[in-house]
Amino acid sequence: MASETYILGGYQTDFAQNWMRAGKQIPDILSEVVNGALEATGVPAADIQSGHVGNFAAELYAMQGHLGAFLVQTNPAFAGLPTSRHEAACASGSMATLAASAEIEAGRYDVAIVVGIEHMKTVDAAQGGEYLGTAAWYEREAKGVSFPFPALFGKLGDEYQKRFGLKDDYLTRISDINFENARRNPLAQTREWPSNPEKMQQPLTGRIRIGDCSQVTDGAVAIILASPEYTEKYVAARGGDRSGVSKIEGWGHHTAVMSFADKMAESAGNQFVLPHTRHAITDAFNRAKLADCWGLDAIETHDCFTTSEYMAIDHFGLTAPGDSFKAIEDEVIDFGGKLPINPSGGLIGAGHPVGATGVRQLLDAHRQVTGGAGSYQVEGARRVATLNLGGSGTTSACFVVGALN
Repeated sequence: MASETYILGGYQTDFAQNWMRAGKQIPDILSEVVNGALEATGVPAADIQSGHVGNFAAELYAMQGHLGAFLVQTNPAFAGLPTSRHEAACASGSMATLAASAEIEAGRYDVAIVVGIEHMKTVDAAQGGEYLGTAAWYEREAKGVSFPFPALFGKLGDEYQKRFGLKDDYLTRISDINFENARRNPLAQTREWPSNPEKMQQPLTGRIRIGDCSQVTDGAVAIILASPEYTEKYVAARGGDRSGVSKIEGWGHHTAVMSFADKMAESAGNQFVLPHTRHAITDAFNRAKLADCWGLDAIETHDCFTTSEYMAIDHFGLTAPGDSFKAIEDEVIDFGGKLPINPSGGLIGAGHPVGATGVRQLLDAHRQVTGGAGSYQVEGARRVATLNLGGSGTTSACFVVGALN
């Protein structure tokens, strides 16, 4: 029975593209990313044995469900392919990956394709905020609220302020780093945006300003996962070259209660503000046999807002709980720092197509450890972690991806 999962590569759409303006719909984009991933890896379509789609709200944004059926029609060789769709708000892509890797590790299939996708630029900001509010407890936390998730993640910052103290200057620096990193990424949504500090400082709701927010993004990403047996044959067919293959060394997955207020009540007295997120990280570390975060070379984390990245810094263990500001002051998380965070630009800089983000993080982790990240390559990267959150820290998924050589 297989016990490991390998990443053979994948494909990402240009996150700066507006699909409606380009005359594209979900079936078109699924075809692009699936066939792009097959071409990028050289895996024959006939070798794919199962397919998984991560998506949050296609029924709302695009009036379309049952996305696995569209996956089947992306390639003639997929006729009859077993597929499914997975939803956990912004962590949907990670759930699709966990399901695919579980099938591989159980020995059901040897090769799977995972696609994360979200078509978000179909409605105005107000309607989009309403849709995103369904990732929270809608009746209690989002109904009638103009910007429900900025408000919720503003409260995360407020909780840090209450427990430890928090200066907004540190959040500004997190935002700046992500935009700076995005300028190196040829697929990032904001790569060509002009610098506009005044606009970024404009308040949105509570302590959240425009620059603290991730982007509304049309985007899709596909990765191909494989068993050890298939990977061995794949490498042999390439003359023994293992440099383009990575391994999922560890994973963690925890789910907290839905409402943010209940999360805070549950974590009162705990050294971590989101203890279930911390557990997801430590589970991934333990499975990867990592003593701590300093065995990593980079992190791709869920900066849906600067406050969520601020939380991730101490939850990953870069600092003691409540001391995330120290890693910012010491430039640890900068692109050239001791442990860079979001060399891709993250959700703030690269973009946040909700259902695709978890898969995008894994593809970027794979590219980093295989030396394929190009202009945003972290020198010498051998092991990279991802953290993908759904809701207000409700679903937490962490992966550790490592190089083979």
